[in-house]
Amino acid sequence: MFLSVFDLFKIGVGPSSSHTMGPMVAGARFLEALRNSPFQPHGLRASLHGSLAFTGKGHATDRATILGLAGFVPETMDADAAETVLAANRENRVLTVDGLGELQFDPERDLCFDFENSLPGHANGMTLSATDAQGDVIFHQIYYSIGGGFVLTDQELARKGDEDRSDAVDKVPYPFANAAEMLEMAERSGKSIAAMKRANELSFRNEAELRHGLLRIWQVMRDCMERGLSTEGILPGGLHVRRRARGIHEKLMAERGMNLTAPHVINDWMSTYAMAVNEENAAGGQVVTAPTNGAAGVVPAVIRYWLDHVPGASERDLPDFLLTAAAIGGLVKHNASISGAECGCQAEVGSAAAMAAAGLAAVLGATPHQIENAAEIALEHHLGMTCDPVKGLVQVPCIERNGLGAIKAVSAASLALRGDGSHLVPLDSAIETMRQTGQDMSEKYKETSLGGLAVNVPNC
Repeated sequence: MFLSVFDLFKIGVGPSSSHTMGPMVAGARFLEALRNSPFQPHGLRASLHGSLAFTGKGHATDRATILGLAGFVPETMDADAAETVLAANRENRVLTVDGLGELQFDPERDLCFDFENSLPGHANGMTLSATDAQGDVIFHQIYYSIGGGFVLTDQELARKGDEDRSDAVDKVPYPFANAAEMLEMAERSGKSIAAMKRANELSFRNEAELRHGLLRIWQVMRDCMERGLSTEGILPGGLHVRRRARGIHEKLMAERGMNLTAPHVINDWMSTYAMAVNEENAAGGQVVTAPTNGAAGVVPAVIRYWLDHVPGASERDLPDFLLTAAAIGGLVKHNASISGAECGCQAEVGSAAAMAAAGLAAVLGATPHQIENAAEIALEHHLGMTCDPVKGLVQVPCIERNGLGAIKAVSAASLALRGDGSHLVPLDSAIETMRQTGQDMSEKYKETSLGGLAVNVPNC
């Protein structure tokens, strides 16, 4: 199994990797397929199913779908240009697409939120269609947004996804598909998890490209955090949630150096770092999936904690943090899920905490067995966590939940470093338990906003 660090950490836009980035990517992919087809389209249609329908409005899925069908992609999306396209579409009901010309698209008629019919492959399903001048469908494709910005057609999903590419597996020197294989390969080779992951990545890019890409990931993470720490106001969506990261950070800065500061205040620093990222995500800002948008604050918060609060920390070791975290995230995605719509928030914040715990343990000098232990502790203590966003927005409980995920990650790494790496529950068992728990979890608690806090907290 090989899943690149740049697949786990993708630069995109908020508020959701599966509900915003995924539909945008699907739209752009559909246009490319349409350009390569023999058909001459006159119009476009989109139908959203399952979780994409139930919480699509809160996650801006409708906007993202339109932008994808206009040719935008998350990594390079220009916010001003996107708003211009959306405004023009509201006025003339047309999308102008490179290589395809003007295509009819009336959101009120051609964008359907189908609450009745789920698609069989995944909770986040959508159908995109092209029509002729008479309105008859001449080309269509089913897409599934499977979490973290990953998008598969129904045919690709049936082949178990692009992370199982046999050609990629054949090319990498350490194709571990589970934690047991990862530890066995580490023992046999004498390499760290980060070193094995680096060797795998270098099968597809050179050292300079890898390092530049990793530093770029951290730069976008840090820029996002800084925007969150410096911005006030009310988040969009109608819940009237007030941004808190800036106010808390200012208080922490004012208290810094005071002799009477309680030790537990370090938790407030970690929470504030994570909340800053997720407030930016909720506002639709640029973020990095880590491994998803809804859990985007955990990994950067732990990195910031390490760099700013741990003696001896250096950005020199940042690639090892990200590579180790990506190795763990790849195992979770490959053997279970990182999608809240599939397995609840245990698959999002739980996976993020496991990744962050592993990364922190690695840069603090942990052995591969201690790193695996850190990831297991973090994931184990998120098992069963539901995804129940109020009003379908990635705000409550998601923003604070990232802060607590960061705290758990640091605690898990610290506990693992106190031991010798031996422990009762293997990471593979925790991942499989998460998968089974998600499978058994009621759909009400899997990003549909039909249960939990979503129905017990007023939506206004």
